This record gives sequence, structure tokens and C-alpha cells, in this order.
Amino acid sequence: MASAETAAEHERILREIESTDTNCIGPTLRSVYDGQEHGLFMDKLEGRIRNHDREIEKMCNHHFQGFVDSITELLKVRGEAQKLKCQVTETNQKLQNDGKELLTSMDELRQCRLQQRNIATTIDKLTHCLPVLEMYSKLQEQMRAKRYYPALRTLEHLEESCLPQAGSYRFCTIMAENIPRLRTHIRDVSMSDLKDFLESIRKHSDKIGETAMKQAQVQIARDNAVTSQQRSASGRRIRKEMCLGTKVDRNGSNPFSEKDSGILDVEDEEENEIPGAQDLVDFSPVYRCLHIYTVLVKYDLCVGPHTYTYNLHFHETLEGYRHYFNQIVGFFVVEDHILHTTQGLVNRAYVEELWELALSKTIAALRTHSSYCTDPDLILDLKNLIVLFADTLQGYGFPVNQLFDMLLEMRDQYGEILLKKWNQSFRQILDQDNYSPIPVASPEEYQRIACQFPFQDPELDKIPFPKKLPFSEFVPKVYSQLKEFIYACLKYSEDLHLSSTEIDDMIRKSTNLLLTRTLSHCLQYAIKKKNVGLAELVQIIINTTHLEQSCHYLEEFISNITNVPPDTINATKLYGTSTFKDARHAAEEEIYTNLNQKIDQFLQLADYDWTAAQGGAQASDYLSDLIAFLCSTFAVFTHLPGKVAQTACMSACKHLSTSLLQLLLEADVRQVSMGALQQFNVDVKECERFARAGPVPGFQGDTLLLAFIDLRQLLDLFTQWDWSTYLADYGRPTCKYLRVNPHTALALLEKMKDTSRKNNMFAQFRKNERDKQKLIDTVVKQLRNLIATNQA
Repeated sequence: MASAETAAEHERILREIESTDTNCIGPTLRSVYDGQEHGLFMDKLEGRIRNHDREIEKMCNHHFQGFVDSITELLKVRGEAQKLKCQVTETNQKLQNDGKELLTSMDELRQCRLQQRNIATTIDKLTHCLPVLEMYSKLQEQMRAKRYYPALRTLEHLEESCLPQAGSYRFCTIMAENIPRLRTHIRDVSMSDLKDFLESIRKHSDKIGETAMKQAQVQIARDNAVTSQQRSASGRRIRKEMCLGTKVDRNGSNPFSEKDSGILDVEDEEENEIPGAQDLVDFSPVYRCLHIYTVLVKYDLCVGPHTYTYNLHFHETLEGYRHYFNQIVGFFVVEDHILHTTQGLVNRAYVEELWELALSKTIAALRTHSSYCTDPDLILDLKNLIVLFADTLQGYGFPVNQLFDMLLEMRDQYGEILLKKWNQSFRQILDQDNYSPIPVASPEEYQRIACQFPFQDPELDKIPFPKKLPFSEFVPKVYSQLKEFIYACLKYSEDLHLSSTEIDDMIRKSTNLLLTRTLSHCLQYAIKKKNVGLAELVQIIINTTHLEQSCHYLEEFISNITNVPPDTINATKLYGTSTFKDARHAAEEEIYTNLNQKIDQFLQLADYDWTAAQGGAQASDYLSDLIAFLCSTFAVFTHLPGKVAQTACMSACKHLSTSLLQLLLEADVRQVSMGALQQFNVDVKECERFARAGPVPGFQGDTLLLAFIDLRQLLDLFTQWDWSTYLADYGRPTCKYLRVNPHTALALLEKMKDTSRKNNMFAQFRKNERDKQKLIDTVVKQLRNLIATNQA
């Protein structure tokens, strides 16, 4: 028995050793040594170890082949890893070797780029310095050869272009310091040789230019004898031939021959032999001096300072411009004479260069001073004078395209001045108009107006005289002003060597500006100004309608004066239709606004007794006056387009209906009796009678009555006290009181409560009053429940 217990105890200790943490095994082993069966326990322990070794051996035998395979694979991987290591080492060595060559090449490239940049910088500096040295060398040669005019041009180019670009070098500083001394030397030498001759030119250039321009004007007048079609086709060709004749044929082709220099005395009406330029000016100083040596100084003395004395004020009168042009023409007529009567003294290149300089200064002066001009007639006269000036010099072979380009620029200024002038004309016409149809007493008066404005009305023609035209005076006056504006634009476009298509396009664009900007603003001013009445607004709508219908006549008018068909491709269309439509729509909106304001003024006179016990049998006085006003007003709308009159009538009725409802629901109205509602109902019936009478034709059935449908259903609900039907049918499409809003009904019902009964002890004993107030309270609760249900 003892051995069995010992064996069981040993078994327990072995299981505990196998399953217990090593930290807790000490007490277990102590119990073994404390006992007497130590040897037996050691045998059992050895047996248990052998069993575990056998299990381990079985386990190892089971997994041995996998372990061997893994070791084999690992050995293979070690061999491959060694190969990979060798390849990586070899690749790294090659990369290092190749990188050394690349670094060497990159270093060489960097050095090369640095050298290239330095070379480019050097070339750039030399590029800026060499022209300076070459120009200065050229200047020295010109000074040695006494070619002072080219030397001045070289100095100017050297000072303004070359030296600033070269940079701050010492030789540039020395050159810049020498330039003023060289220029002073050139001017002093030139001045001493030509002073007397320049005084002569200054004295006679005005007369020479005047004579030459008069001769050119006579020639142009002769050309104008040709038909306009031939002139437009051959104008440029004739002037081109004149230029070629001046340049090539020096004996016969030039109308201003070498003998007379083009200086004609046009004041003499007979074509007798007249003195030439050589009789007016002594040219001997020119023949003794090189023209190329003095030309720049000569221009400054003859044209520059002398004519600039007129620059400050010459824009104020045409004579100032004419004197200015005469001097320039006279100067270049003299130049042309010297060019054709001497050999080697002057050549065409230098004369043209001088002309370019004069032309640039002239154009700059004209642009500056013409911009101050505000008189379109003066601008037009100046344009004609410039054209004559250009044609005169073009006859001597000088290019004048820049002058005609400047004239096109001035045309924009001319157009703006015209727009300002016509703005005043339109304002004056609109302010002076009586906005009443034009009475016509006789066929002569009718024909007079028909000549001013294209108007056709077969129905009106059947009516005997006297009769009235539908539009007021401002229609024919505005139309006439539009034609006058077109004529004014055409006058400026003449003689500018433009094609008919170009003239037509310019006129149409200017007319569009007049319509869309100037006339449109004037019409808006007439519509929006204070104290304009409904009758005036109605007349404005009628007037703009007729002006809109006349736009195609303006198209035909422009086509007739420019000989360009209106259906030409890319032809600019007039925007008059949109202009008059916009003005008409603005007048219509103003009518609607004005009409509503008048209705508000009548409603301010309403004086309801909201606590009345019984309503009256007749409409209120203020409403009767309002209806009478509306009837008389809509009677004036008979000449308006149907939609305008209908819209105005519907708008007025809707505004009246809305205003009456607001009057009923005003916060100041704290209590409303049934008698007051009855009086209010009579007034609404009067409004409905007005709508049913059809104050404006064109409405179908009872369309106009729909403006008062909200009021009608609300009043019917209260006067008939039909709350059961309203509450039962609410929300259905076929509801009898579909247009009655429960919030509106509740607000009005709250006003019908008798607030005084709480303070009146006797009123509480009247059974009828108590029942009535209880009924109102009941309906109020039901309405509140209905509103709460719909909101939920």
C-alpha cells in the first residue's frame, strides 16, 4: 500500500516537473530528497527521460529529410551568394573606373563652358564697342571731308544709340565729351555761310507755299469736273503719275517745271506768264554751298523756330493752320527747285530724309493742337486744308500717306465732336417737344412732314383733313438730325482716297455710335426725368416705334449716298432697331411704375371705418375716383401696341388688388367689423365691374378678373361665413376657396374678435354676442390646427 502511494506521488512529482515553470521546481525536488524513496524516484525519472528521448528521436527521424533538404538548399544559396558578391564587386570596380573618366570629362566640359561664356561675353562687349569705334571713325572722315550734315546725323546716332549701348568705358566718356564741341563747330560754320540765304527763305517761303497750294487747288478743281465714278477709279492713279513725273521726267512731266518752280500767281485770273520761284528768292548762296552740308540747320531756321511761334495759338483759327502749311510747302518747293536745277548739289535721298523729319514734326504738331478743337466745322475745314497740303506736296513727289493716316485718326476726334454736338441737338428736341400727335390741316403740311420723315399709313390717308399723325414733332426732327449727321460724316470722308466700301463702313459705324450711345442716352434721359406723365410716356413709345420702323430707310439712305448696296457681304448693319426697342421697353417699364404710383396715391385717400356696424351701398369715393382715372388713362393707350396696353392694365389691376389686401391686413387696423367688410366688398365689386368692362381690348373672357380672384374668394368666405366648406375642402384642387391662404384668413379673423367684451360686463350677458365670439374662437382654433398640420 505504501509503495502504491509512493509511486503515485512520484508520478505526480514528474508531471509537476514537466508542467511547472523552472522557477517553482525547487520545492518539488526538495520533497523528493526529503523522502526515503530517492533511488526509486531517480529510476522513474530515468525511465521518463528515456521515453522522451525516444519520442524526440521519432520526431527527428520524421523531420530529418526536410532538415537535410534545407541544409542542401542553404549550401547552394551560399554558393550563389558568393557568386553575386563577386559580380557586385566587379561591377563596382568597373563603375568606379568609368566614373573617373566621366568626372574627368565633366570637369573638362565645365572648363569649356566657362571659356565659351567668357568668349560670348567678350564678343557681346565687342559688338557694342566696335560700332562706336566705327561710327567715330566715320565721323572723323566726314569732318575731314567737311560733310557736316552727315556728320550731324552720325553724331546724333552716336550719342543716342551707340554710346549708351557700349557701356561706361573711358574712350566712350572721351567721345561723349567731344560731341558737344563738334556739334557747336558744325553749327557755327554752317550758320556763317547760309544766314543771309535762310533769311530770304523765311521771307518768301510763305508766299511760295501759298502760290503752290493755290495752283494745286486749281488743278484739283479741274479734276473734279470729271464724274465722281471716274474720279474714284482714277484718283490714285493720277497722283501716282504726278509723283512719277516729278521723279523721272524733269523737263515736261512735272506740272511745276524747273523753269517756274511751280510758283504761280493764282490771284491773276488770266493765264499769263508769271514769275517763278527764282524771281522771289536769290538761290546764289545755295549754289555756292554744298546742300548736304547745311540742310539740317537750314530746316531748323526756316521751318522750325519760325513756324513754332504759331503753334501756341494756331489751332484757334484756320488762318493759323493755312500760314503754317504755306511755310512748309514753300520750303519744300524751293528744295524741289534746287533738286531739279542743280547737279550734284542735292539728291533725292537727302530731300526725302528732310521731308520725313518735317513730316513727323508737322504731324506731331497737328495732333497736339487739333485735339484742342471743339468746333466740327473747323475740324472739317482743317481736314480739307490738310488734303490740299498733302495733294500739293504729293504733286512734287513727296510721300504723304502718313498725313492721310493722321486724317483717319482725326476722323475719330471729329466723330466724338459730332456726337457731343448732336447730343445737345437731341436734348433740345426732346425738351422742346410737346409729346402730342402732330395736327395736319392741309395736304401741304402733310407733304412737308413726309419730306422730313418717311411715313406711310393707308388708313390715315383715307381720313379727310384736318387730321393728326400718330407721332409727335420729335420724330421727324430726330430723323432729320440723323440724316444731317450722316451728311456730316460723309463730308469728312470725301477726298481721303477711300473706296466706297470704306466710306460706307465708316459712316455706318459712326451712325451706330450716334444711335446706341448718344440718342439712346437722350431717350433714357427723356424717360427718366422728373414730372414725366403717362401721356408723355405713351407718346414716347409711339414715337420710338415709328423711328424703329424707319431704320431700313436710313440703311437705304446711306447706301444711296455711298453707292454701296445694303446687302454687301461684311457690310456693317445699323443698330437703330435695338436702340429704339430698348428705349420703348424702358418707357413701358416707366409706365407700369408710374401707373402703380398713381394707384398708391389714390389708396392713400382711403378712409374706412373698420368698426362700422353696417356697410354702404355705394363704392367709396376714393375708389370711384381711381376707377375714373384708370378709365381715362387706358383710353389714351389706344395707339399703343396691344401687348403694352394689356400688360399695363393687368399690372395695374394686380397692383390694385395687392394693395387693397395689404390695406385690409395692415397692422394699424386692429379690429374689423362685418360692416366694414361689407363696405370693402362693395369696393372690390366696383373693381371687378371695371375689369369686366374691358378697359383695354384684347383680353379673352374674364382674364382681367383673375387679378382680383384672391380678394374675391377671401371676401366671399367671410361674408358668407362658409368655414365648414373651406376647412373640409382645403388642399383639394377643386376647392371653392382655393386662393385663400389660411394665414391670411387667420390674420383677418383675429381682427374680427371683439376685444372690448372682456372689459364690458354687460356684453358678456348678451347671448348672441357670446355665441358669435365662441364661433370665431372655434374657427380660429381650427385654422391654427390646419396651419400646424400643413407645416408638419
